[in-house]
Amino acid sequence: MKQPVYMDFATIFGPFVALCAIAVAVLLDHGNPFSLINGPSIILVAGGTLGATMMAYPLKTFAMLPKYIWQSFRMEKPNPHAQINLFVKLADRARRGGLLALEEDMLKIKDPFIRNALMLVVDGIAPDEVRRVMENDNEMTSQRHQTGIAMMSTMAGVAPAMGMIGTVVGLIGVMGNLSDPSQLGPSIAVAFLTTLYGSLLGNLVFSPMGNKLKQKDKEEMFIREMIIEGILAVQESENPRIVRQKLESFLHPALRTHR
Repeated sequence: MKQPVYMDFATIFGPFVALCAIAVAVLLDHGNPFSLINGPSIILVAGGTLGATMMAYPLKTFAMLPKYIWQSFRMEKPNPHAQINLFVKLADRARRGGLLALEEDMLKIKDPFIRNALMLVVDGIAPDEVRRVMENDNEMTSQRHQTGIAMMSTMAGVAPAMGMIGTVVGLIGVMGNLSDPSQLGPSIAVAFLTTLYGSLLGNLVFSPMGNKLKQKDKEEMFIREMIIEGILAVQESENPRIVRQKLESFLHPALRTHR
């Protein structure tokens, strides 16, 4: 049962709100927010962060970075009630016509996790083995998620360090040009911009993205645990009412039909 996908605007508006707060603070201090923009500093921090991350992971894994970033911008809205209704329907069908009667319904299900589990049930695999296979699928899926989370954490740690390196590089240039005191102030200010960019990328972009991917992993594993219980309840030919109450126990009390 494929869930609808939406754009998670919080991923966009969060950094936007933070950057606006910084700009307003600079304006209130009678400064110019555009003075904080410096192309070479951005290139140094962003490029250095990508390079260090590339070194930390195999190239095949690093190539997945755009996909992991996109995952933080997309939002699936799971519909647990639709899945509960599906398992109630399957439980009723299994009680009336046996597990083989599920074969026709199985072909209509788009979610491969549910469909593959029903295949095992229809084939007469023991419940303990069905649970083991599904939980192993869950574990492997979560491990794949952890790769993206770890990569974001790596970038969140590297970006501030690259900012400090950029500042050191800038200060070295300043110290090499002490003959013109009038340029010292602006040059030092530009040098410290790389520290600002490193902190912003690490704490405003990569770290929140990693946390968002963690939350998405927890949400998906929660739904999958409910699916496992639904599959096993259907396999045991439990009463549809019991199936509904068992699966609704996963939901917040306000969302249950039986309270």
